[in-house]
Amino acid sequence: MKKLVIFDLDGTLLNTIADLAQSTNHALQTLGYPVHDTAAYRFMVGNGINKLFERALPEGEKTEANVLRVRAAFIPYYNQHNADLSAPYDGIPQLLDQLQSQGLQLAVASNKYQSATEQLIAHYFPTISFRAVLGQREGVPTKPDPTIVHQILEATGIAAADVLYVGDSGVDMQTARNAGVTACGVTWGFRPRTELEQFAPHHIVDFPDEIGKIALH
Repeated sequence: MKKLVIFDLDGTLLNTIADLAQSTNHALQTLGYPVHDTAAYRFMVGNGINKLFERALPEGEKTEANVLRVRAAFIPYYNQHNADLSAPYDGIPQLLDQLQSQGLQLAVASNKYQSATEQLIAHYFPTISFRAVLGQREGVPTKPDPTIVHQILEATGIAAADVLYVGDSGVDMQTARNAGVTACGVTWGFRPRTELEQFAPHHIVDFPDEIGKIALH
């Protein structure tokens, strides 16, 4: 049995794509740039918001200065609207309750900026006592760098061998590999199963209750 389960946030615990799309399109429109369909954002997210904005900007406009302009328009809007259309995936609240009741420690490791990560976790999972909720912070490299996982292991005092890392993207599978923890890919998120398979995770699951079986085995 594992002692700690670390979850990615976007595409793993919460379906946030519509709010991310709406807020990015708001920022692009504010600055006079063309917008994108919500479906296109499934392949723009996952590497932090600066990379999202770079991908969303038109060719020839992907400068650092423009990324920062989009960011300045995005953050105030997203902070107000990040729970308009988002929701936990079916079965996720029940999974978290089950793991918590069985005595497993839980944590979040996200490339979403820290304040929004904390805000969404508090809003959607108020009864879950996460040991650590870490997002993207200044001076800390984003996933797939394993620093965020190492910080959670340090905070919990749990060894890598006792950890299950759950995420929906190749970035997550690389993060788990780089941190030396057991990787579990989920197919209900933003990226296709084929992307997960490229990184040969220990597990790929189609339903949240399968995570419980793996973690508690």
